[in-house]
Amino acid sequence: MDHLQSLSHWLQENNLDVAFISNPTSVAYFSGFYAEPEERVQALLVFPDQDPFYFGPQLEVEAVKGAGWKYGDYGYLDHEDPFAIIAEQIKNRQPNSLRWAIEKDDLPVGRYETILKYFPEATFPGDASRFIEKAKLIKTPAEIALMDEAGKQADYAFSVGFKAVQAGRTEQQIVAEIEYALMQQGVMKMSFGTIVQAGTNASDPHGEPKETKLAPNELVLFDLGTVNKGYMSDATRTIAFGKPSDKALDIHKVCLEAQLTAQAAVKPGLTAAELDQIARDVITKAGYGDYFIHRLGHGIGTSTHEFPSIMAGNNMELQPGMCFSIEPGIYIPGVAGVRIEDCVHVTETGAKPFTHTPKELQYIN
Repeated sequence: MDHLQSLSHWLQENNLDVAFISNPTSVAYFSGFYAEPEERVQALLVFPDQDPFYFGPQLEVEAVKGAGWKYGDYGYLDHEDPFAIIAEQIKNRQPNSLRWAIEKDDLPVGRYETILKYFPEATFPGDASRFIEKAKLIKTPAEIALMDEAGKQADYAFSVGFKAVQAGRTEQQIVAEIEYALMQQGVMKMSFGTIVQAGTNASDPHGEPKETKLAPNELVLFDLGTVNKGYMSDATRTIAFGKPSDKALDIHKVCLEAQLTAQAAVKPGLTAAELDQIARDVITKAGYGDYFIHRLGHGIGTSTHEFPSIMAGNNMELQPGMCFSIEPGIYIPGVAGVRIEDCVHVTETGAKPFTHTPKELQYIN
């Protein structure tokens, strides 16, 4: 059963009349077409027993067809009322569309109110956000193959970035070199803004590359990923430029042990919370528990961060085909920051990573 069929089947099972799918990543998941509509309206309208249709700006209509969409597609010009057109097409297919499914994590309040303007009797019992996150949970072999290729692209990016490490070069310059090299290989989109953080800058887990110049005898953190035909990679390595302090080296050693221990422990039946605790116990035992300040991992697929979270309190059992990151981190302000990450897919007996750049500390002189 393909993605669209599974959504239609869910609508039938739950006695829902129509699904309004509006998140661009979700639209791409069901249609094969990705575009950022910005302030314009874009949606897929899916029905339990009628063909779906795509709706978006007129300037996207031909591109939708080119992406292989074989159902109806309708566009609007900027001066037109998009919801008037959407309402007309829905009523042509499903005149009494009373029970709606919407992405409750995504639909803005203003657009929700506009739907009610055209369908004042509508109710919204269906949460398409919850359906989609579960639909994406188990990847097919074809999806995993696309993520494997994205992982190879990330490995290439690491090799470029490590070679670019030189005293006096800024974090931003190294990012630019990585992304330019990927573009030359035909990789035109990163899955998120590439992160390079040197020395104490890496103690900010969500910091951005700065004009900070690299200096010898410090750690350098690289966090990056690519987009391959809609599927993402995401990986982190922390390397040594020169000889960092003993404290920084100890932090890396402990973080590496936590990552390797957790990745080796992955197997069907283990819960997400148990996996998080395995890594956390290593870091806590070493005295750095207060500096591991985020979950162990997140799901990955058509988004870099998707369901499920690998964290305390999540008792979901791991299953073959699930894909997620394993990324313990230790962040000590003014000292150093280390994060080491692979994304993996669960197999029948364990897990396989998408990236293969060595995680043991690499020294660059």
